[in-house]
Amino acid sequence: MTTKTIVLTGASDGIGAASARQLSEDGHRLILVGRSVEKTRAVAADTGAEWFTADFARLDDVRELAAKIAEAVGDGGIDVLANNAGGIFGDQTPTVDGHEKTLQVNHLAPFLLTNLLLPQLRTGHAAVINTSSVAHRLFGRIDVDDLDNRVKYSANKAYGDAKLANVLFTKSLHTKFHGEGLTSVAFHPGTVQTNFASDSSTIMRIVYRTPLKHLLLISSDKGGRTLTWFAEGTPDETWISGRYYDERVLTRRVNPMIEDAALAEALWRRSAELVGIDA
Repeated sequence: MTTKTIVLTGASDGIGAASARQLSEDGHRLILVGRSVEKTRAVAADTGAEWFTADFARLDDVRELAAKIAEAVGDGGIDVLANNAGGIFGDQTPTVDGHEKTLQVNHLAPFLLTNLLLPQLRTGHAAVINTSSVAHRLFGRIDVDDLDNRVKYSANKAYGDAKLANVLFTKSLHTKFHGEGLTSVAFHPGTVQTNFASDSSTIMRIVYRTPLKHLLLISSDKGGRTLTWFAEGTPDETWISGRYYDERVLTRRVNPMIEDAALAEALWRRSAELVGIDA
């Protein structure tokens, strides 16, 4: 197996930590990103990885993170960027940047990070892997003029919209950069036993924090192996660029909005405006 330089966000816990341990066994160079210093340091110690911390609810953290990663990889580039950080939250909460927290952590922050790392991704002819969710189909209905859901907010809709944004972002990455050798994919890892939704006031919190999780959810290791499968796979052979997968299955059960090219482009432009970069 060819070893790769893999940047993995959301690596301090859950499927990110599980995938990091799996990838380290195969000798890849790992650059792990997490919010918690203690948890991220512990996973890095287990895997021999380089590591950084960043709070995706602060876009200045993302900008600093991108600069540190660019310095760390130097001229070698990045082979895989796994945008895996995310979560569902409770009440409508603005970040210090003025955006709804679910939108920023799940979409705007990885959008910004990916764009800031484009030189390194181009050098490595990289694969960008976006952890999405079946929630994109169940709850997502994006209004580009109201990404923060100020008109009608619910935690489920905010999360569904953010996960739909992940898939539309995947589509746009393919459209814009596949001709230059970049590939992209979005996937639902399964409903996993993690700390996901622990900060949420939604019904999902009940499932994730009670014995029900043992009946309804899969293990972090199994979910991590799906992320590992994408990271170690050969783009356009193992999986098809620009598409959405339910675990490892290319599925037709998707939100029809993901096929709206005009919406994908409008979302890209609005996201660029919100994070302060050129579209």
